[in-house]
Amino acid sequence: MAENDELRDKALEVMVQLFGGGVKGEAMPARELAPEFFELASTFCFGGFWARPGLDLRSRSLCTVAQLAALGRSDELKIHLQGALNLGVSREELLEVLMQTSQYTGIPAAVAALNAAAEVLAPA
Repeated sequence: MAENDELRDKALEVMVQLFGGGVKGEAMPARELAPEFFELASTFCFGGFWARPGLDLRSRSLCTVAQLAALGRSDELKIHLQGALNLGVSREELLEVLMQTSQYTGIPAAVAALNAAAEVLAPA
């Protein structure tokens, strides 16, 4: 099996655990425009980094949520908040990560992150 095939298989394993059968509201014009980019990015991100030893998926997920909040990447943050929930991270833990992150990112980034979280974490 080629190295890229192994990475793709690892990526798929991680993505199934993280995202299950997909992501709610995942309509992404960019994915439709450049599917090859997303295939490559997913393979190397999830197969090359998320599948590494050293941190479990839950820890990697919490790190990712904090980083996306800090960067103000609300669309990706919503996807990864749902992924964290899928991994068993509680709503309260996610809010604490966002609160902790807010002290280092500033109020505008914290508000954007909490607005994104409100969409994902709102009671059903």
